[in-house]
Amino acid sequence: MDDRSSKLILVPILAVLFVMIGYQYICPAGSNSCHFKTGEKLRGVSLLSTPYQDNDDFYRDQDLEDDSPPKLPSKFNFTERDLDRHVEFNMKGDDVIVFLHIQKTGGTTFGRHLVRNIRLEQPCDCKPGQKKCTCHRPGKEESWLFSRFSTGWSCGLHADWTELTNCVPVIMDKKEAQRNKRNFYYITMLRDPVSRYLSEWKHVQRGDELPTCYSGDDWSGVTLTEFMNCASNLANNRQVRMLADLSLVGCYNLSSMNESQRNHILLSSAMSNLKNMAFYGLTEFQRKTQYLFERTFSLRFIAAFTQINSTRAANVDLSEPVRRRIEELNFLDVQLYEYAKDLFLQRFQFTRQREHQEVRLKRREERKHIPLEKCSCRRTDGCMSYVHIILTTWEDEVQKIECKPK
Repeated sequence: MDDRSSKLILVPILAVLFVMIGYQYICPAGSNSCHFKTGEKLRGVSLLSTPYQDNDDFYRDQDLEDDSPPKLPSKFNFTERDLDRHVEFNMKGDDVIVFLHIQKTGGTTFGRHLVRNIRLEQPCDCKPGQKKCTCHRPGKEESWLFSRFSTGWSCGLHADWTELTNCVPVIMDKKEAQRNKRNFYYITMLRDPVSRYLSEWKHVQRGDELPTCYSGDDWSGVTLTEFMNCASNLANNRQVRMLADLSLVGCYNLSSMNESQRNHILLSSAMSNLKNMAFYGLTEFQRKTQYLFERTFSLRFIAAFTQINSTRAANVDLSEPVRRRIEELNFLDVQLYEYAKDLFLQRFQFTRQREHQEVRLKRREERKHIPLEKCSCRRTDGCMSYVHIILTTWEDEVQKIECKPK
């Protein structure tokens, strides 16, 4: 009886050992002799792909994560509506992108991206030697873009929000007879106020004009101290002034109300207009700017944006007292930029998280039913053996692969 029990126990043990030895013989450890005939099919389900990425994508997701700040709570009470800025932009219909170009915010570079770097069915026609490009809708003689490099300074040099919102519809109607009402999507770029201010000073120093602050033909060679001491210097708080509705404060009539009230209205208006724009980017975050523009308008750029930190402004050696003085002169812009940066990074995180959720849902749907796959294993004697593999998965990756003899 004891011998019979021992034999019954010994049989399954020997069977397991036989299977293990046989498996090692067929597929020895560390060898590449086993390969999937359906490998291409399995690799087709990429764990890194997203619904919006192309196989020839020009930047890696890691590039976006490298300069991402820690996820901190927002200082402002932004709603989901504030963060979700996707636009159903219809280039073949009646939609127009209007670029509000604020001086020294990287707008020239971004403006060139718009006319030369977007992957379009009908690319903008940019002829050598000409500053303006023709950006027509596919099959139509109508412009989908209102900017310096497409329509020129049609509303004046560096027209602000107040000028553009009143001028653009009129100009477009004069240039193009159209029955349907156009949809205008305003966009802009912002920059750190101190860097922007220094950049404008360097620009003026090279010979730009600034009325009432100089006695010669221009203000070339102006020192930073002279630039800061000019009471009528339009560089002060330029970003707030160009984004606010100036009609609320009597435009440039400084006697219409006291300074404190005027500043409060200007800042509140600039924040509101910026938040309600279809899109804005930040000079200090080029890759995130590219990412958010693409997700907002469902348009793709051909080449990746480049972050250039070596600028004229960056090369200025500032003492702490001078920096504080510039911040005081631009105290409205400082508050606007703090608001803009917070909202910008919140939008980026919101968009990324939503995109990741969509990817996870897609993966879960794809992995509901994973069939048994056949693989071939070449033995050391040159013969072929066939086994079946069983794939068991977690949410994000293949958890386990077990090969069992057929």
